[in-house]
Amino acid sequence: MSRRALTAGLVALMSLVAFEYMAVAIAMPVVAEELGGLELYGLAFSGAMAASVVGTVLGGRWADLRGPMAPLWTGVAGFGAGLAVAGLAPSMEVLIAGRFVQGFGGALVSVALYVLVARVYPEELHPRIFSLFATAWVVPSMVGPVIVGVLTDTLGWRSVFLLVPFLTVVAGLLLLRGLAGQPVRGGQRGPAPGLPAKITWAAVTAVGAALMQYGSTDGRLPLLIIGLVVLAVALPRLLPAGTLRAARGLPSVVGLRGLAAGAFFAAEVMVPLMLREERELSTTAAGLVLTGGALSWSFASWLQGREVFGQRTNLRLGSAMIALGIVVMGAVTIPSVPLAVAYPAWIVTGFGIGLIYPTLSVLTLELSAPGEQGENSSALQVGESVFSVVSVAVTGALFLSAGREYWVVFAATLVMAVAGLAVAPRAFGGPKATGTPGDGEAGQAAGRSQAGQASAGQASVGQASVGQASVGQASVGQASVGQESAGQESPGRASGAGPAGAAAGQSSAGSV
Repeated sequence: MSRRALTAGLVALMSLVAFEYMAVAIAMPVVAEELGGLELYGLAFSGAMAASVVGTVLGGRWADLRGPMAPLWTGVAGFGAGLAVAGLAPSMEVLIAGRFVQGFGGALVSVALYVLVARVYPEELHPRIFSLFATAWVVPSMVGPVIVGVLTDTLGWRSVFLLVPFLTVVAGLLLLRGLAGQPVRGGQRGPAPGLPAKITWAAVTAVGAALMQYGSTDGRLPLLIIGLVVLAVALPRLLPAGTLRAARGLPSVVGLRGLAAGAFFAAEVMVPLMLREERELSTTAAGLVLTGGALSWSFASWLQGREVFGQRTNLRLGSAMIALGIVVMGAVTIPSVPLAVAYPAWIVTGFGIGLIYPTLSVLTLELSAPGEQGENSSALQVGESVFSVVSVAVTGALFLSAGREYWVVFAATLVMAVAGLAVAPRAFGGPKATGTPGDGEAGQAAGRSQAGQASAGQASVGQASVGQASVGQASVGQASVGQESAGQESPGRASGAGPAGAAAGQSSAGSV
């Protein structure tokens, strides 16, 4: 019974974090208008994203050193408190402060839950647990828009923020009951130097991601380039040594997660806009395309949880399906291609990411020695989130510079998907991560001598994914012309289906 209560509590907390990321993105236009803070609209997203990157890095190391309980309950308290501050905010500035606390708390929760899975559940149950986590991100993206719309229209936008803390208390009590007698007390590694430096690099990474968000719209290309340079310096210090060259084992696991999430979400934020502008599809019909992808994501995650396919098959087949789906969706931009092709195209793409996403979570724990699950899980989430922000920002800038040519976006995301297909086999064969990741040149040298080693930072962005960085739903292209996202208007939006979905949304929403 305690195991069932624990699982229910874990999934409930993850669902609430996912729901709130998505809900805030939908309600924010009304919030900004009522509080008179349209000029601060983007900061409401980028502030939460920055806090989530720092929280993910800190939470991962904290969970390894002291156990997952302290970061978990600190995160739950911060998440609820941030929502309360935002819901009662008399001004946009106060709301942004609440969003900052919320993003920090949500990140602590997300990484602590990964460590809880590693500490409590036997390894053979990890696929099922992570399939439930994936569903916890997908379902809110399907039903959330309707719920948020009803709440906003009937009770006002403040209810979107203020109701969730009460549900968080219920989920926390359920989780507390399930944790009774479980081996979750105490850390599994000794003190390691370098945490202040990693937090500093996490903050620099967040700044670089924010610059790329704001630089993805017309006339701000220098900001995008500066942001990319900043990330090129800072991000590798938060990831396992060898991630950018796809070294075998954990580095390729982190890299593949980033490539797959980046390709999927950068394409997805453009799908509703393309279907409306190029094929004159209604908002509801465009939303149904995304609903098909969300449903197939959930189904593929369910299959992964029951180990219908092997891990190698999941990664290779999933990568191939993402690439195929993007190719077919890109073909829909051609007027002679039947519009109906868009529906199976995104079903295929969603199925592909559904196979990959939880499989990589499972592999991360398998490749982590005791005392490293938190740090490696945080690396997975930070890498996924930042890759997604970069992908959405770059493809958005390409879209605008090419005169709003949608095929450019799908071509760029196809390159990422094919790169993921090449990296997939390299996720296997690396040694289990051991030791303490280092910083700077010394840390890189230590990482090379320990090929599978992880460093801090993962939210998306699920977490926001930036996923886990966020879940904004205005696309880059839409933001630049002031249009409203089809995903925001329909219940079919699926960008919250993981931390990176959150990241993708924040990247686009931050450009408004």
